[in-house]
Amino acid sequence: MTALAKWQAFYEIVGSSAGALIGLQFVVMSLIVNRPAGRPDPAAGNAFATPNIVHFAAVLGLSAILAAPWDAVSAAAILWGALGFGGLVYTGIVTRRMRKQTAYRPEFEDWLFHSLLPLLAYLILAVAACAAPFYSQKSPFGAAGAALLLLFCGIHNAWDAVTYHVFFKHPDEARRPEKLTRRPGDKTQSS
Repeated sequence: MTALAKWQAFYEIVGSSAGALIGLQFVVMSLIVNRPAGRPDPAAGNAFATPNIVHFAAVLGLSAILAAPWDAVSAAAILWGALGFGGLVYTGIVTRRMRKQTAYRPEFEDWLFHSLLPLLAYLILAVAACAAPFYSQKSPFGAAGAALLLLFCGIHNAWDAVTYHVFFKHPDEARRPEKLTRRPGDKTQSS
């Protein structure tokens, strides 16, 4: 039995959560797609929405990698290390996109959850992979911590995006008169 066999239940929970959150993210985005945009900027979606899907997919992929029946931790570490290094590059791209987009001025919390914490998670994942051949019993804890950090960042960012779209009234919506529905017996016409 390898060190990873003990992690089966953990990755079943984390992986299924990531998969469900990917689906939920698509549902929410399809519900708000008809809202008018305040200042259309496709770069904002690439900076704030797409990374959530990427982080959830990374957690799902990591869960699949680490739930596979490996003979040794070091073999799985090669794949999770590639995921970690790829995530570091992607987080750099996201940080650049956050700076370039013009639809929203990021605050400290945005930088923390969209850039710094994902960068930390992918760094932990890469370092744990490099340490796996020497610390096969302890390195899976790094991968697990990185998975949870990415999952929590994705949850926070998705919630933040939903609340922004629900509570922020775009200028186009403020100028549009509310539609009135006509009830039987009303003497006024709806607008």
